Amino acid sequence: MSQTPTHALPSYLNAEDLGPWGNYLQQVDRVTPYLGSLSRWVETLKRPKRSLIVDVPIELDNGTIAHFEGYRVQHNVSRGPGKGGVRFHQDVTLSEVMALAAWMSVKNAAVNLPYGGAKGGIRVDPRKLSASELERMTRRYTSEIGVIIGPSKDIPAPDVNTNAQTMAWMMDTYSMNEGATATGVVTGKPIALGGSLGRVEATGRGVFVVACEAARDQNIDVSKARVVVQGFGNVGGTAARLFHEAGAKVIAAQDHTGTVHNPAGLDVHKLLSHVSQTGGVGGFSGGQALDKNEFWTLETEFLIPAALESQITLDNAAKVRAKIVVEGANGPTTPEADDILAENGVYVVPDVLANAGGVTVSYFEWVQDFSSFFWSEDEINQRLERLMREAYASVAQVAREHKVTLRTAAFIVACTRILQARQVRGLYP
Repeated sequence: MSQTPTHALPSYLNAEDLGPWGNYLQQVDRVTPYLGSLSRWVETLKRPKRSLIVDVPIELDNGTIAHFEGYRVQHNVSRGPGKGGVRFHQDVTLSEVMALAAWMSVKNAAVNLPYGGAKGGIRVDPRKLSASELERMTRRYTSEIGVIIGPSKDIPAPDVNTNAQTMAWMMDTYSMNEGATATGVVTGKPIALGGSLGRVEATGRGVFVVACEAARDQNIDVSKARVVVQGFGNVGGTAARLFHEAGAKVIAAQDHTGTVHNPAGLDVHKLLSHVSQTGGVGGFSGGQALDKNEFWTLETEFLIPAALESQITLDNAAKVRAKIVVEGANGPTTPEADDILAENGVYVVPDVLANAGGVTVSYFEWVQDFSSFFWSEDEINQRLERLMREAYASVAQVAREHKVTLRTAAFIVACTRILQARQVRGLYP
């Protein structure tokens, strides 16, 4: 995607194909006119504070040596330590990790958590590695980025193709290098290692909570609504289950294994069981297979993209027939698609607000680790729902005041908070 020449681009990016970072830069450009006197600091948002690229060599089970490319990007730490996930995916690029780190800065500020934004990743297809190879890769990666992470510096968490076990290996490796157990260095850990109750379902629960708030604003009855979900892992699967339990009909689900559709409603509990057994929604007997492109054209109250970025694009945005899009994934809608959805009256709850439930409960986990005092799951969920509702209300209020989309409003709220912190801290030295 070509980018306007107004941006001073780092030499390591291709100006003709900026990837996800280009989408993020466009979003910053759109919010700049609303920043007032803080706009003199806006270039801060267009430059990650620190980008680390590491070589991750491991010995494979067959005795050969393999090398993987790893990244950790800290976009902005003006408001607190970096916070953001680590993903293992064969298509991870520096541009993608930069954009994801920047969206974490915005997300944390939009929900008013005391964090900056960071992100990490390894360019690998984890399905091609054994469990022991994954462990060796994770530990080596953690050692390589150990110089810039820490409980008060930068706190990784799970993301695409990583989980609580990954975080356990990262925490143990960091702790061994430090010579002391440091539970607060990562979040999304197993409960036995200082993980938080409610963390696994947190992102999906947050998606559902803000979807209900948006439905109220749009005069939609959730108990009578139809829902289509892309991605049926922790986020999409949890959101689908909560919609189902609220009386809504989940009429379609899509992931990398296929698309299933049932106008009468899929049995979400059976589908979740099918996914856990087979690895995806493809082949589920409770619905009909559907062409992957037709998925976007289904008439529905809610569309939940909860897979990867750039799913709603210039090619399919005009075909979307949902009333509300709630972004469970990071960056699933391109800026061009955003404009089309807005013109067509589709109400979009942006990723930086909708999927902030995960980092919110990660924050709770971090606080619990520091205090060595842990809360019940009910307390976690109540605090999560309150914070998500408050964040939605403040963003929706700004959207009404400025007559802008929720995404632009979320960026106004977040970028104002980030740049206020940058301004009052000043430049050192």
